[in-house]
Amino acid sequence: MNDFMSKIEILKLVAHPARLSILEELSKGVKCVSDFQEFLEISQPNISQHLSILRHAGVIDYFIDGRLRCYFLKSPFIPDLLEIIKRDYTGQLPGPECCPTTKKGKYHGDRRK
Repeated sequence: MNDFMSKIEILKLVAHPARLSILEELSKGVKCVSDFQEFLEISQPNISQHLSILRHAGVIDYFIDGRLRCYFLKSPFIPDLLEIIKRDYTGQLPGPECCPTTKKGKYHGDRRK
């Protein structure tokens, strides 16, 4: 699978609120399942399912410390992705001056009013 396709797959995985919250927490450092239970309002088995999905995709991994599984970010793509998601975008991009092919016509603005 090429790099572009793997990023698309990661975007699909991250598009779940619980997984996005998990990745956000892991961007702050190593966490175990009980840490996630403190802020996610879902059951421990559900948290484990999300962690498993992210781990199988290669986005995160874990190490064992006694009886605890300690999870951490593995993909360098995730911190950049989270930064973009958190960024506040205001306004819109400007419309085109004219058609780039015919060099005619004008953009009227938003017609969906």
